[in-house]
Amino acid sequence: MTKSELIAQLAMENPHLRQQDVEAIVATIFEEITAALSRGDRVELRGFGAFSVKRRDPRQGRNPRTGETVAVSAKGVPFFKPGKELREIVNGGPPQSKPAAQKRAPAASGGQGGGQGAVPGAASGKPQRLGAG
Repeated sequence: MTKSELIAQLAMENPHLRQQDVEAIVATIFEEITAALSRGDRVELRGFGAFSVKRRDPRQGRNPRTGETVAVSAKGVPFFKPGKELREIVNGGPPQSKPAAQKRAPAASGGQGGGQGAVPGAASGKPQRLGAG
């Protein structure tokens, strides 16, 4: 599935949202994940998986065409570890849904700052956990 196919599917499943709004939502999600990874943060989407950056040390590589030794500098490589629910679904298992009694109750609206648009842990340096959990 490409990004444009994802946007089209989400727009079809959510007719109350305009196509432009769905595009903005998808772009914002990808931008936030990319920004978090570029800062070296880990992004966890419960039930789906976790994105992180693995560091690769500098090493000596080899040019496959000429056989010449080449210095390869240190770098960060994006890494995705699928969550348990995603692995089960991909391997043919039924999606695990929580019984109604175990689902987390919505947070009370009055209180310490958690208004609309706030991302828990975004300013605290904790891994950002998006999704139900």
